[in-house]
Amino acid sequence: MMDAEKTLLQELLRQEETLQFSKFSNATALDLGLGIVHAAQRAGQAVMVDIRCGDLQLFQHAMEGTTPDNTDWVRRKVNVVRRFAHSSFYMGTLYRSKGTDFDTATGLDPREYAAHGGAFPIYVRGAGIIGTVTVSGLPQADDHALAVAVLQTML
Repeated sequence: MMDAEKTLLQELLRQEETLQFSKFSNATALDLGLGIVHAAQRAGQAVMVDIRCGDLQLFQHAMEGTTPDNTDWVRRKVNVVRRFAHSSFYMGTLYRSKGTDFDTATGLDPREYAAHGGAFPIYVRGAGIIGTVTVSGLPQADDHALAVAVLQTML
């Protein structure tokens, strides 16, 4: 494993350990979703934002410039978080650091799973992962960074 990948994996795990809510409500989801949309607007970016608690979609917004492909990317990234209980960026990076790729190593259908940055688990202290926040529309590291930056601001 290269040092850069090892450092990135440690940072991604640290984010998951520290970016946790004491409680999470539908109003929290709205604040988080709008925070991401506004941050993207300020940066001149076009993204789709999706926030779910279990199977219930609490927030979704598709900015001008996004397409139905973004809806599919969101679904596939969310599936990764649900299955592996880590951010989609972490999972993709983990397998690349092992000299392989997520699709090959897991044998999962790439039409159902996308280990690309942008889906992040919503943790509630004492309850674990209760949902996901997902950004789609930018390069994967930027999708991840946008979600994390707004979570860091909120928390």
